Amino acid sequence: MNTFFGTLWHRISVSNKEQLIWFGAVVIIMIVLAVLHHKWKGDKKKIRLWRGLCFLPAVIAAVHAIIYLVGFPLFVVGFFPLYAVALFALLPIPFAKRKIGYKITAVLAGLVTCVMGFYNIGMSPDYFNHTKESYTESFHSMVQDMDKHYVLKEWKEVDFAALEAKYMPMVTEAEQEQDEEKFTDAVMMFCAELHDGHVHVVTDDKARIEGCISYTVSYKPREYGLAMVQLDNGDVIAVCTTADVQKLGIKDGTVITKWNGKDILTACAEEVPNLGMSVKENAERIAAIVLSGVGGDTIEVSFLDSNGTEQTVTLKDLGDPHTQLEAFRLYRHFEKLGAENEYDSILAENFSTKMLDDKCGYLRITAESSGDDLYDIFIGYMTGNHAKAREMFREKLRGLKAQGMEYLIIDIRNNQGGYDEIANALCDLFSTEDMDHYAVGVRKNGVFKSTSTHGIKGDGEFADLKVLVLTNYGCLSAGDGATLYLSMMPNVTVAGLTDSYGCNQETGGISALTGGHIYVGFPVGPVLDGNGNPNIDTRKDCVSRNPVDVRIPLDYDAAMKIFRDKEDYELNWAMQYLRSNA
Repeated sequence: MNTFFGTLWHRISVSNKEQLIWFGAVVIIMIVLAVLHHKWKGDKKKIRLWRGLCFLPAVIAAVHAIIYLVGFPLFVVGFFPLYAVALFALLPIPFAKRKIGYKITAVLAGLVTCVMGFYNIGMSPDYFNHTKESYTESFHSMVQDMDKHYVLKEWKEVDFAALEAKYMPMVTEAEQEQDEEKFTDAVMMFCAELHDGHVHVVTDDKARIEGCISYTVSYKPREYGLAMVQLDNGDVIAVCTTADVQKLGIKDGTVITKWNGKDILTACAEEVPNLGMSVKENAERIAAIVLSGVGGDTIEVSFLDSNGTEQTVTLKDLGDPHTQLEAFRLYRHFEKLGAENEYDSILAENFSTKMLDDKCGYLRITAESSGDDLYDIFIGYMTGNHAKAREMFREKLRGLKAQGMEYLIIDIRNNQGGYDEIANALCDLFSTEDMDHYAVGVRKNGVFKSTSTHGIKGDGEFADLKVLVLTNYGCLSAGDGATLYLSMMPNVTVAGLTDSYGCNQETGGISALTGGHIYVGFPVGPVLDGNGNPNIDTRKDCVSRNPVDVRIPLDYDAAMKIFRDKEDYELNWAMQYLRSNA
């Protein structure tokens, strides 16, 4: 129970106090209505008055909607408990004079109020509607929202006033020109400075509170008919080349030496825009892919021909960019990356299992979500013990063992996050000891304090099983947590071409900006490690706090397998690693 109340206190601490007051006002009215009905039920005049008073919650809800929803109706996702209670307050009206009918409807309304009240106390969102403000006003308001509520302000040493001053001239220019695209770019560039995977900018054509597709760059990539990737030895080679550049002598595997006259590694360091990635090393590893879309209508590219002689050609922008995206898809082994159904496609693979050969089992985890939201939130999260997930993992691993599994690959590449308790539930089966490695807490004046420990409960059934975990920079949030917690297990090795993304705090803050065409999401709830510091998230230096145990090599042959042959090189490498170390 201490975990439950500690978690509840954590949720209350990050809830929007303004919204709690609104909901509290409706609850008080509901209580008063119940008392008045008890006193007035025998008086026809007073019962008529009572029926009129039952509309008060609905009136409050309507006023609330005018203030908070107009301009950005998606906020109804967070405010629905208030509206649900106001709606159920009307239910007893027709039965005010009927003893049994009133009791049934009053009890039902009371139950809904209690359930929605509990939800509202724990989940009251930090939503801020600035849609009626100008570009400059809404930008300033967003900065104020984040300055007050962004959970990592002190941890990342963010000077919001300085950042506002840096980008306000661009916002002012956008306002003068009524250029929504320039305004969006300013907001994106501002958010990228935070280097936090949980800070995202979303535009209305992709606007979804859950599973949103966010802006990731503040430039429009060009299409030059090739992408590039940097190998471990420092060489940058062309990949995903099209017929247009192949005719000029650049093929898959060709070494690129210069980009627009600048040494290729210098160009990777100086010309690539800030993507806002949490881990500096991850950003450096994909810099060459990003650079392949950076330039003007034409670009000069120098490369080594088959004789080792440097040649220079001019490439034209071919229009609709696709090569760079294809390279990212292959690098992350994410076929639907950038597609409308990317989130749904990856969720369809969640918790799937199979045997890769007669000895190697495979478990895919794309999100820490059981599909049962009520259990995930009200039992798993609130108590810190997701028994349902633990038994699900137990059953799946036993099934693989029955098929001859001697070692296991857990694939959490591109994991979209969810609840850390589900990752802990898997670790329960690999650990013989309890571990207090993760907690939720409160933040006050920049200081963090743990309120509830959500640790590993040593079960140990599969503690002797050799396990390799595959991760990448597309693995974030609770997926980041899974990477870290699994790496703590003595029988587990974590490997990847990159580290995981490097963010683990709880989301919940949203600022909707001018016109409702763009909003910014940011984390507001502290998730802490065993020392009481923010869990996993990088500091100002962007150095990973969750590195892989083994870096999967990326040489020429590996690049050809990934980008030319379209193999799952990482998975094949993992199988060979386990065979060699079993």
